[in-house]
Amino acid sequence: MITVLSGVWALLLGIVLVMLGNGMHFTLIGLRGDVEGFSASELAVVTSGYFVGFLSGARITPQLIRRVGHVRVFAALGSFMSAGLIALPLITEPWAWTLLRVLIGFCMSGVYVTAEGWLNHAATNETRGKILSAYMLAQTIGIIGAQGLLTLGDAATSALFIGASILVSVSFAPILLSVSPVPVVEVARPMALRELFRGSPLGTVGIFLLGSVYATQSGMGAVFGTQIGLSASQISLFVAMLFAGALVLQYPIGWLSDQIDRRKVIFGAAALGAVACGFGWLVSGDIWFVMAAAFLAGGVTTPLYALFLAYTNDALSADEMPAASGGLVFTFGLGAIAGPLVTGWAMQWLGPNGFWLFLGATFVVISAYALYRMTQRAATPSDETERYLNVLPSSSAVAVEAAGAWAAEHSENDTADAGES
Repeated sequence: MITVLSGVWALLLGIVLVMLGNGMHFTLIGLRGDVEGFSASELAVVTSGYFVGFLSGARITPQLIRRVGHVRVFAALGSFMSAGLIALPLITEPWAWTLLRVLIGFCMSGVYVTAEGWLNHAATNETRGKILSAYMLAQTIGIIGAQGLLTLGDAATSALFIGASILVSVSFAPILLSVSPVPVVEVARPMALRELFRGSPLGTVGIFLLGSVYATQSGMGAVFGTQIGLSASQISLFVAMLFAGALVLQYPIGWLSDQIDRRKVIFGAAALGAVACGFGWLVSGDIWFVMAAAFLAGGVTTPLYALFLAYTNDALSADEMPAASGGLVFTFGLGAIAGPLVTGWAMQWLGPNGFWLFLGATFVVISAYALYRMTQRAATPSDETERYLNVLPSSSAVAVEAAGAWAAEHSENDTADAGES
């Protein structure tokens, strides 16, 4: 493993640093928004703005790379993102924050596309799985670590925003000083939603709903914390718990999905998420029980994303997988835009527990639809399914396509090995 990572350590270090900055700003939006008196619905619009930019960046960045190359695009996006972060405390108006978040989301999406292009180019068929796993781990560590950094300052000042901007600026140094230009990123044209739904109804509907869950957790978690009166350090811990659960639950859920019908695992994971949200609603007055609910509800979200990708690939041919990956990323983005808007409305009218209500109801719909789909289509034998590989919801189509190719190849190898034995 050390040999595999020796060639990409600078990229991974840069990703950790950029995720520290990006993770800080996600929580800071909720903390500073409360200080400025923004309503839940206003902060919901600000949150959705990020995902509007993210979705746009995923479509436009490959075109920019083809025109001017990886290095120039990467450096330009880093500069604009750093500027956007430092501008947030200077113009504390909901409309300005929404525009800045669109810019930051666009830049962050482009950063993912570019970095994942470099990582994919550096990987071989033998090392791609390990490199992608290390990349996902670096992202998660960065997001969780960012919550700890928030305890070092006061959201009412500009210090933490400046710190996030510095981290993003510094993150590009190890990457740009260690990589060379690589072939142009080629991302398949996304599959039409109608065709994607025809091939995998559960994958399409499920990933749309999961997009709304992920965006609500990452964008509205801090808003929920401020509304129930948590301190800044407690809010940071709450957001960290939403992501820390995935580190524990990812492997067992992934392993189980390679052994039995994936729809059963999707049903079980979503049902666990719904129970956790109901528990969070009932115990909202006890901080440690709230943390436990966040750990479980957030812990099933990332594995569910990878499950929907793997399940969709099971239903498609290898030639269809790249286009399906783009379609799934696009569908997830649509859900991510819609989710915070609905949650903000629910929290505006029902109070803080509108957060748990929306998340719990969405998990219930996912589990119910998985149960329904089990009655409509026979299960694919486990020896004919693709291998599960951890893919984070924040990944671009580049990583999703690479993970799908790796899973298909290793599934073929497993089948060949089984035949020989």
